[in-house]
Amino acid sequence: MTTTTPRTAILGEPEPAAGPPHANTRRHPARVAAATLCALLGSGLVGGAALTTWAEHRAAARPLPADAAYRKAGSLWRAAPVDSLLPPVVTGPSAGPGGSDRTWTRIALAPDADCPAALAADWQALLATTGCTRVLRATYTDATRSSLITVGMVFTPADAPTMAALAGRIPAPPAYGFTDAQRAAWATSVPTEAPVVVYTVSAFADGRPLDAPHPAADLMKKDATGAAAQAGLGHEARALADRVGHGLAFLAAPPATSAPSAPSAPTPTTPEPTR
Repeated sequence: MTTTTPRTAILGEPEPAAGPPHANTRRHPARVAAATLCALLGSGLVGGAALTTWAEHRAAARPLPADAAYRKAGSLWRAAPVDSLLPPVVTGPSAGPGGSDRTWTRIALAPDADCPAALAADWQALLATTGCTRVLRATYTDATRSSLITVGMVFTPADAPTMAALAGRIPAPPAYGFTDAQRAAWATSVPTEAPVVVYTVSAFADGRPLDAPHPAADLMKKDATGAAAQAGLGHEARALADRVGHGLAFLAAPPATSAPSAPSAPTPTTPEPTR
């Protein structure tokens, strides 16, 4: 037989409060309201952040007006990586005589230069109406290393109509990486997307002097004679001017990306009272 020792009362210990069942687990209406308010505020903050991010992405995807994009392109000489403007390797499928493929490798890169230091007097006179900001230059060679091609970019602060007026008035460009007396063929390009003159001038890699540089188009004619024409130096100059010019135009006016759709605002949830 066992006995149970009665519980000894402790003086000052509060007696358990009597009340209806589950009274201590029922949530107070004020607490429920506070939790609901917090949920609503949190949903608002999350939704606001999502809308802000979407608006920023949409603004970045929206293309600039044409005149603003044109002006902005005038600063590509300092804003774009040099390898984007003057790539280390340029390919020219079907760019050589008879549709032969060409590949050019950059072998020399000049620091960006002031216009008086990089351009001959006739070019400085030509650009007196447009102004001149900066000049970038590099030298390329073909896969056989039998030719050299100077590639240059002359950046200006001019507007599009002023730049378009230069067409047909550009003289033979200066060389870089070889002397002016070695120039064989030359070509220029004035992209409509940027206030820049792209120029190229080709030469024999063996350094032989020539009588005078010729427009690339003259040496590309089927009936063109002479060593420079037969070696494809006209094709070299024209193809590189076109490809570098196209690359510059792409940097100045990249294809517009589709803007992201607006996100849906999160639906706030009201916490259920614990029972």
